Amino acid sequence: MTQFPQKDLFHIPDGLIYLDGNSLGPIPKAVPAATQKMLTDEWGELLIRGWNKAGWMNQPTKLGDQIAPIIGVVAGSVAVGDTLSVKVFQALAAALQLNPDRRKILSDNGNFPTDLYMAEGLIRTIGKDHKLITVDPTDVINSIDDDTAVVMLTQVDYRTGRLHDTKTITAAAHAAGAIMIWDLAHTAGAMPIDLAGAEFAVGCTYKYLNAGPGAPAFIYVRPDLIETIQPALSGWLGHDAPFEFEQSYRPGHAIERMRVGTPPVIQMASLQVALDIWKDLDLNDLRAASIKLSERFIAGIEATCPDLTLASPRDPNARGSQVSFAFDQGYAAMQAVIDHGVIGDFRAPNIMRFGFTPLYLDESDIDAAVGIIASVMTQKLYTDAKYQTRSRVT
Repeated sequence: MTQFPQKDLFHIPDGLIYLDGNSLGPIPKAVPAATQKMLTDEWGELLIRGWNKAGWMNQPTKLGDQIAPIIGVVAGSVAVGDTLSVKVFQALAAALQLNPDRRKILSDNGNFPTDLYMAEGLIRTIGKDHKLITVDPTDVINSIDDDTAVVMLTQVDYRTGRLHDTKTITAAAHAAGAIMIWDLAHTAGAMPIDLAGAEFAVGCTYKYLNAGPGAPAFIYVRPDLIETIQPALSGWLGHDAPFEFEQSYRPGHAIERMRVGTPPVIQMASLQVALDIWKDLDLNDLRAASIKLSERFIAGIEATCPDLTLASPRDPNARGSQVSFAFDQGYAAMQAVIDHGVIGDFRAPNIMRFGFTPLYLDESDIDAAVGIIASVMTQKLYTDAKYQTRSRVT
């Protein structure tokens, strides 16, 4: 059994309780030295030779192989690079190619907006009368029909933490002849994942995987399909032989074809360190510890903060590693909570959101956070004028 927490691996500023790892993970302590080494010993000394001698060109698939067991898939099926929005576009474009006679893209109204925006943009770009349909999360299965080309969902609702059942929904999609895409941004590194034969999955590495702001995204393609995919974003590094400089695109072998642009080498040095932490972790133990912390938090908040209403599913097995409470003055309240040493975040219109990451949180952190939040709420500290003006990032 994995022992948690492992606080010695992370830098958490003194006097802070960090409950926002579901949005941006803290920096692993080994990252600064590793990135400095990359800057001085690799970029500094090797210069352009680093692409070969330091292995920069192989990073997207090497790191993909390290992500693969975290999301429950086989090595050779994951590539790292670009942004999550780009990977959503790639997966959706490829999925529509696999179902050319259907026109419906089905999602839910709890999906993260960028996924829906990318779908809208792709629909306009290809101009084949596709339509994006969003329904309530509980209505997804009943909305899958014989015109559904793709079901595209984020496994955990970013606002409420509601957790989709990947097995049941994927089976329903396949039974209707639809392609399944899962966005794992809020589950990769938070719990065991069973994609249940889904064709595609995408995700980011800066949340629970702790690779830093702007860290690259990843894409998974089911191995039996990858050689049939003709990438819509046919970038140079997805070419079968990029340094032959051919005039026309030929897709690379297997998951290599899902590469697009130049790998973000400095950011990938950070990701390498972050992924090393996962080598000996048991995701089942991690999930159990997360549930224990979140249950303790809910009990504490409900006992001391009657103005806050639980917005997440009460059943811990029906939510991800986050807990959300609704409050009409949620933004101001969260700013006051942050100002007093507990960092969570706010999601419109009224959600105060808290993440639970057992790698660096323990029961004493949860109890202290509950005490601070209770003090802010009972004393109505959030009514101070300095908490009323919204920042660009909430």
